[in-house]
Amino acid sequence: MPTIWLKMISTLSSADIAARAPRFALIPVGAFEQHGPHLPVTTDTLIAQAIGQAVCERAGGMLVSPVTVSCSHEHAGFPGTVSVSATTLAMQVHDMADSLEQAGFGLVVVLNCHGGNYVLSNVAQERNVRRPRMLLLPARQHWEAAVAHAGVESSPSADMHGGEIETSLLLHLWPQAVRVDLIQDHAAPNRPLLTFHGMRHYAEQGVIGFPSRATAGKGRLLLEKMAELLAGEIQAALESIGCPLDGPAAIDR
Repeated sequence: MPTIWLKMISTLSSADIAARAPRFALIPVGAFEQHGPHLPVTTDTLIAQAIGQAVCERAGGMLVSPVTVSCSHEHAGFPGTVSVSATTLAMQVHDMADSLEQAGFGLVVVLNCHGGNYVLSNVAQERNVRRPRMLLLPARQHWEAAVAHAGVESSPSADMHGGEIETSLLLHLWPQAVRVDLIQDHAAPNRPLLTFHGMRHYAEQGVIGFPSRATAGKGRLLLEKMAELLAGEIQAALESIGCPLDGPAAIDR
């Protein structure tokens, strides 16, 4: 497991970053919450960091250290789950974006890989009132397209948590973190009051989906397609706000 965390730590110096002159900054947002008996509590953070790294490599961005604890209140009661308030998460992302803008970044991308972080939509809305400057990704259609491309059998809705999608990504990225002997499928297609009852009401083991269908090959295709789609969205956003597509944006040094 230590090798996983080493991959999440940037080894770039300040001089390295200045020389690269990245065109945007990307903040991965994960969570610290249960993902069933077979996946680590850091699953969302690991996925956010991996997608973020792939996107930055494609589109020329600076990957910021991930937000590792967010709004996981629907998983309260499961051992290991840690949450912060929506207010705290919003302020952290606001403050990080302010700092990045002061450093000269014209576009801040927030890559959210935890579905319970509803407040991030409001953060992006507020920051974009005067001018477009924060891009919140991915959207539902990005996941749907990646799922179709990878041959995933489950829909993102049916495979909500700890299922085929997330397990496939972890099998590709860090197979040693997946307890394949503990995989259990659980279908819960109707969850109308999830924010009222919480996750345990619908899934005693904390899984909604079909992790038994997961493969490393699907995970590789999911990651590749997500990186391609999100890099394209960022390129379009940079163009729309006047950042050049054939060279790095100017960053104050």
